[in-house]
Order: sequence, then C-alpha cells, then structure tokens
Amino acid sequence: MKDFPDFMKSKSNHISSKEQNTEDIDGYFYEGADGSQMAFWTCYSDRVSKKHAHEFDEWMVCVSGQYTAYLNEKEFVLNPGDELFIPKGTEQWGRCIAGMRTIHAFGEKRIRRDKVRPI
Repeated sequence: MKDFPDFMKSKSNHISSKEQNTEDIDGYFYEGADGSQMAFWTCYSDRVSKKHAHEFDEWMVCVSGQYTAYLNEKEFVLNPGDELFIPKGTEQWGRCIAGMRTIHAFGEKRIRRDKVRPI
C-alpha cells in the first residue's frame, strides 16, 4: 500500500498543523476511552521535526519509507516494520523522507480536539 485507507483519514480526525512537530506532514488521530491516542502520519517532503518531549510514553512503528529518530541524541533508523518505544520525558526529534508513513500510540492525550481542524 502507498497510503493509509480512506476510512482512516476522516476529516473530523485530521490533525491541525498547529499540533504538528514537522512541516508538510499530514496526520489523523483516534482517541481511546481512557484518553490515550493513536496517530497516523504521512510525510510528503524530506523534513526534520522540532525537538520536543512528552509527559507520557510513546510507541511508534514505521509503515513505509524511513524515519530516523533521535532520543537524547542517540540515533535510531526505522525502516518498514521497525518499532520504537519512547519513554516519557525523553527529548526527541527526527528526520523523515518523502513518502514515510508512521503509526504512533500515546499513553495520554497528545492531540487536543479543540485544535483539530477539518481539511
């Protein structure tokens, strides 16, 4: 597959660019009853994300392309099928190549619905 299925890209679940750490990336999210969230991102250009940290654990898997994650300055190169666990409080940033798709699970609320803007 070259893209996430249409049913995963509901306009009401689109992530606003204000909630992104990377420019020219498209994302959608789903929220569990406990407030945890999952996000699905597609990167359309080679990009570098801003350094940031979360107050909750994060897990990610690379679906296509390549993502290079930096956790406390240690490099992890993720290819399709590779997973990465990011403990809360870890300073992180990364580089994505055009066409990269990733899935992320967050232990708490990462995306605020009041900032979600239909496309």
